[in-house]
Amino acid sequence: MVSQNETIIQAENLNFYYGQKRALNDINMLIYRCQVTALIGPSGCGKSTFLRCLNRMNDTIPGTRVEGKVTFDGQDIYAEGTDLAALRQRVGMVFQKPNPFPQSIFANVAYGPRVTGMGLAKPALDDLVELSLRQADLWEDARDHLHEDARSLALGQQQRLCIARVLAVHPDVILMDEPASALDPIATGHIEELIQQLREHYTIVIVTHNMSQAARVSDYTGLFWLGDLVEVSETATMFTKPREQLTEDYLTGRMG
Repeated sequence: MVSQNETIIQAENLNFYYGQKRALNDINMLIYRCQVTALIGPSGCGKSTFLRCLNRMNDTIPGTRVEGKVTFDGQDIYAEGTDLAALRQRVGMVFQKPNPFPQSIFANVAYGPRVTGMGLAKPALDDLVELSLRQADLWEDARDHLHEDARSLALGQQQRLCIARVLAVHPDVILMDEPASALDPIATGHIEELIQQLREHYTIVIVTHNMSQAARVSDYTGLFWLGDLVEVSETATMFTKPREQLTEDYLTGRMG
């Protein structure tokens, strides 16, 4: 049984720079295991930048710089010699727009296990693909089309396929950067239901502009504003009795 307050990721005095521009200011935040944490705030406030700091996706952007510390399972992920491939396998990312590879549905899900050297024989790989698609609530839609182009799926199905692709490499944490913003309301509902199912076994951090969505899916919510973490607390508390006036103003539409 996982303790509700068992920390899996901790940011300590985290600063992030795009060249000379400081995008994050001394962020201190705990992410709890098998809980959903929502990051909210206006565009350009630093929430997606912070999300990408958690598995060092920002390293791919030239001229960026990090100060401070991010620990995952007690290990500093910015320490020299960190295995980035292993980190991103355990801390996976689902992007705003579905990005299936131009391959079959099966090959998309099998990609991670193949390139990470899991060395599965075909029956085991078949089972893993099926399990991952079931976890992403896509198996019934995809089972008869596994060898068809993944891009033939509807947009919401493509996003669930991308989630299945992350699940196939057995992550501990799933980062979601506005995973439903490009989807229609029905597909969005499917993603939200899926988040509720996945939180039983995975830690999820989701960036969303949709405050109602944050209230529906998350256990904890953090408000970012101009690179600062204004407040983070249990979601029910945040939306009913925020500590900061800026939080209340943002949630009620008076700011942002």
